Amino acid sequence: MCQGRLCVIESENRYRHCIAKERAIRRKTWRTRILQDIKHTRRKVEEIIEKENIWTIPNLLCMGRIVTSPFLSYLILSQDYQIALWLLAFAGVSDLADGWIARTWTSQASKLGSFLDPVADKLLVGTLFLSLAWVGLIPVPLTCLVVTRDIALVTAASYIRYRSLPPPKTLARYFDPTHATVQLAPTLASKLNTGVQLSLVAGTLAAPIYHFVDHPILQYLCYITAFTTVAGGISYLLSKDTYKLLRRRKKNTP
Repeated sequence: MCQGRLCVIESENRYRHCIAKERAIRRKTWRTRILQDIKHTRRKVEEIIEKENIWTIPNLLCMGRIVTSPFLSYLILSQDYQIALWLLAFAGVSDLADGWIARTWTSQASKLGSFLDPVADKLLVGTLFLSLAWVGLIPVPLTCLVVTRDIALVTAASYIRYRSLPPPKTLARYFDPTHATVQLAPTLASKLNTGVQLSLVAGTLAAPIYHFVDHPILQYLCYITAFTTVAGGISYLLSKDTYKLLRRRKKNTP
């Protein structure tokens, strides 16, 4: 009888040992799986979230043009056309400089710059047109055409940004300038339109200073600006190379 009890106790001990061993194996397996999941998730996040250096000279020049826009508006509304003309000249030089620097030194080029440069131009041009229309130096219908087209382009760019953003789609990631998902390529018609618009604005600013307001050349420039504004907008719709979605970079894992 005692021997039978010893056998039962021994069997129970073996059973408990097997259960404990099985639980230890399960815990080790789950721990390994969790670590693998963490590593896998980290790799996925690194593949999805690509950061780039935004503090380049071209981007800083673009930001400078954005900051300049409200000051230009104030000067025009105050009828300080001479100072406004000089400030516009500075903005124009900075526009040429940032493009030249980005093309010459590849380390200074960025995906953000491909969006920031046209946004800075549109903000500058839109501010100038609205201010000059307010003081009666540029026709209101032309101003409405220019501003409406730019608003439509900015809205389309915002939608493309949202669609190209990989999950999770949060506001923090949407407005993160270091997380580039799309590269914008302005069309030739759009570049020509920007040049014509700035020429009209510069001539209109100089008109009250050098006394040639309502000159026929300015009137012709208004018609050319209207034509190129419409043509530039259509070129964005028809061109297949207007924007390029950036592929996620895959890192080699050991």
